[in-house]
Amino acid sequence: MPAQQLNLAHHTILLSGETDFEGWRDAARRLALSGIEPVDVNWTIRPEAERQPDPPPPCGEESGMGEQTRQPPGSTTLRVPRDFIAAAETAILHSNPERFAFLYRLLWRLRSEPHLLKIASDPDIRRLEAMGKSVRRDIHKMRAFVRFRQIGDSPDERYVAWFEPDHYIVERNAPFFVRRFTGMRWAILTPHACADWDGERLAIGPGARKDDAPLEDTSEALWRTYYWNIFNPARLKVKAMQAEMPKKYWRNLPEASLIPDLIAGADEAAKEMIARMPSTPAPHHAKMQAKHWPVPKTPRQDEDGADARSIAQARKAAEHCRRCPLWREATQTVFGEGPESARIVFVGEQPGDQEDIAGKPFVGPAGKVFDDILEEADLDRAITYVTNAVKHFKFEPRGKRRIHSKPNAGEVQACRWWLDKELSLIKPDLVVALGATAAQSLLGKPVAITRMRGEVIERDDGLRIFLTIHPSFILRIREPEEKQAERERFLKDIKAVKALMA
Repeated sequence: MPAQQLNLAHHTILLSGETDFEGWRDAARRLALSGIEPVDVNWTIRPEAERQPDPPPPCGEESGMGEQTRQPPGSTTLRVPRDFIAAAETAILHSNPERFAFLYRLLWRLRSEPHLLKIASDPDIRRLEAMGKSVRRDIHKMRAFVRFRQIGDSPDERYVAWFEPDHYIVERNAPFFVRRFTGMRWAILTPHACADWDGERLAIGPGARKDDAPLEDTSEALWRTYYWNIFNPARLKVKAMQAEMPKKYWRNLPEASLIPDLIAGADEAAKEMIARMPSTPAPHHAKMQAKHWPVPKTPRQDEDGADARSIAQARKAAEHCRRCPLWREATQTVFGEGPESARIVFVGEQPGDQEDIAGKPFVGPAGKVFDDILEEADLDRAITYVTNAVKHFKFEPRGKRRIHSKPNAGEVQACRWWLDKELSLIKPDLVVALGATAAQSLLGKPVAITRMRGEVIERDDGLRIFLTIHPSFILRIREPEEKQAERERFLKDIKAVKALMA
């Protein structure tokens, strides 16, 4: 256990480091059981040169806090809600130097206010939630914006990255990078701490300076070329981009040097892209599909997705889906996208023309409305996963255009297997059915969205389904006032979804 020291005479706590949760928990438990009020406690970090192993707990005392809050007089055990332990483990990673004292004050209050965590209006609870949100956002940003640079050549090849987190998240985040980059040797340097993976062992060390990291490697020119070519000017929203990728991260991203020019030329590039964008796949497409992906007489499990243990594996298996005839005319399977740890899954009807060509869900006009509404509702996209009830585009050709055609009940039922697979892997807290087709797929029966909109239906398996419209419904309204009113209703629905998550 990390070193910590309790001096009951002066009530000074020396923790072994900025993230010493075990030391804080042990000291806080003993302080509370001794009746020492928060105002009489001073929390500080022990100098590195003086750190020693923890002394064993006093005889008869347990080593940690248990669940629940009340304890009988004279008890040597302090019980607190499990939710508090989880929240404290996250909040202690925050950079606020008063976090240890703040968490002890909360612990002290929980002894006499066992339901304190449920009082959302309480200033301390709001502060706890804000600290947790800030830490989780920092963890997400680190995963998104770490850029490794190569040092040396095989067999001495290593990859080094420099990152500047807002909080003490390196130790918590390092296992993610181990899982993502298991096969390479790497190090992530930050001012607070450094993580080093040698292919077998993960080590956490003291902080570093930016000068310790390499400035550039030979792959960055290739990366900038790739970024330039995948940039979609029609999807550009500068405000949303800077919210997701604040400028403070730009100085460490090789592609950031391109951003000003990409923004400046976005309007003209979008017009050019739309003018040359095809709508109808090549005439030989269906024949090529039949040639390369013939219908198997007996699908193997690895092809039908039964053995998939991750979203990535299920997505790969779905590329060869033949559960209904829609695959013959569609360009490709359009599987869901988002983190496998998402708390909310949004389910639409089916991919449209642009989704069918891009291979990504919610990138067409309705997807833009959806993105704008989520941004206005301030719903964190890091906790959302988007998909469709049907994974192939069903359409009617009209000249060079492909017009959306609603999937029938058989097609919805055939594709439900994939939706169930996604939900079983993600295990979300809430699923949002966008429209009647999504609701029918999720609930197994027709649903009157107009009448039941805004309701939450719990399935037999415990999964909660929130019912609302599909954003494409807003686009079909011609009267401006009616369109705006419907948009406001949809925004209200998404805010209700956010409230359910809170």
